[in-house]
Amino acid sequence: EVQLVEAGGGLVQAGGSLRLSCAASESSFEDYAIGWFRQAPGKEREGIACISSSGSNIDYGDSVKGRFTISRDNDKNTVYLQMNSLEPEDTAVYTCAANRFYPLLSPYEYEFWGQGTQVTVSS
Repeated sequence: EVQLVEAGGGLVQAGGSLRLSCAASESSFEDYAIGWFRQAPGKEREGIACISSSGSNIDYGDSVKGRFTISRDNDKNTVYLQMNSLEPEDTAVYTCAANRFYPLLSPYEYEFWGQGTQVTVSS
């Protein structure tokens, strides 16, 4: 079982940037595809970005294309989510998740989940 811990959330003004990290203590982290998801109160969980184990295959949700960038550093067992041009609509709890197969934006494909980090964007 891989354990995931998110960090980097906080309060930011609209138009600002945040960089989230998803760190794993599992030595086989490089074998996992990673997805970033978010959920706001009263809303369904939304897949916003995912990346393959090698980092070569990446996909983004339509709501964040052109603004968010996912990357990974397997030597540090960490995946990052760079968020630029943040909007109040981006306010949510952001969670990373891992599966052992391939990157997908569907939450149903992921076996292991982090605890989440709160991102709040003020207007």
